[in-house]
Amino acid sequence: MAEPTSTPRITAQYLDSYVGRNVMLVGKVLQLRGDSAVLDADGNVTAILNRDVHLTNGNAAQVIGKVNPDLSIKKPLSLASRLPIPEQLHSRAEPFCPILHLDRSS
Repeated sequence: MAEPTSTPRITAQYLDSYVGRNVMLVGKVLQLRGDSAVLDADGNVTAILNRDVHLTNGNAAQVIGKVNPDLSIKKPLSLASRLPIPEQLHSRAEPFCPILHLDRSS
C-alpha cells in the first residue's frame, strides 16, 4: 500500500521549502496571463494553469499543485470563488500559517 501524501497549505514565503512537492495555496487572483496566473498569497505566486481552469481577477482561488524550482506552481487543481477577497484576508490568516510548518516528529 502506498504511503499517504500530504498537501500542506502554505503562503508564498514557504514556497522554497516545498520545491518538488505538492502544496495547497489560497490567494487573490492579481493577474491572468495566457496559461498562467499571478496570485497574492502573502506574496506573489505564479501558477501555470490547465486549460480547464477559469479564474477571475480580484477573486479568491485555491491552487493545489507541485512547486517548481522557479517557485511557480505547475499543473494545479484550482478551485475559484466567485466572491472578491477582502484586502485584510492575508493579514488575518498569516499568524496561523507557521502553525502548519511546525516539526511534529519530536
